[in-house]
Amino acid sequence: MPFALSDRRTVLRHALFLIAAFIGASASAIASEMTAPIEQLHAGLIEIMKAGKAAPFRQRYDRIAPVIGRTFDLETIVRQVVGPRWAALPPDQQAALADAFQRYTIASYVSNFDAYSGERFELLPGVAAVGNDRIVKTEIVTASGQAHVLAYLMRQTGAGWRVVDVLADGSISRVAGLLVSLRRKTAELSGGILQ
Repeated sequence: MPFALSDRRTVLRHALFLIAAFIGASASAIASEMTAPIEQLHAGLIEIMKAGKAAPFRQRYDRIAPVIGRTFDLETIVRQVVGPRWAALPPDQQAALADAFQRYTIASYVSNFDAYSGERFELLPGVAAVGNDRIVKTEIVTASGQAHVLAYLMRQTGAGWRVVDVLADGSISRVAGLLVSLRRKTAELSGGILQ
């Protein structure tokens, strides 16, 4: 006996519902994979902030180091900072530079997140696509309610989604800021000969 029109519509509606649910769950799983490293970073930062200066710098450094290692693609970032000259560096110098950059990044997080006054991190809804990369926006909210936006540029790597840049309040790139800082320091050290 053939389906009645109302039965076909019911079957079609259920099929569409299942497809939409599957797509939604799949998109949710991808978003979760993308945001998980950021959520781990935020949890680690809150932990070292709560420990504060009462805990030795080295202890806070050792606590956040593996979290930063899982969150950031530091090799990609250091290559961006060095630029085309990276390929010309001998492997031992690349390794030494990558190690120094990793230690600098960890130390800067320990130094900048050294006290807790009720701050919290919040993931903002929506993920923006920039080519193959994605931007995940978060806020750090103070106890008084003042919010600062941190946007993480995420890139898919063999180890999962990793941060390749951070934009503070929507405009200041951590990579660009580091590059400017290194160039300024180089100019100072060389008496302005090297820019």
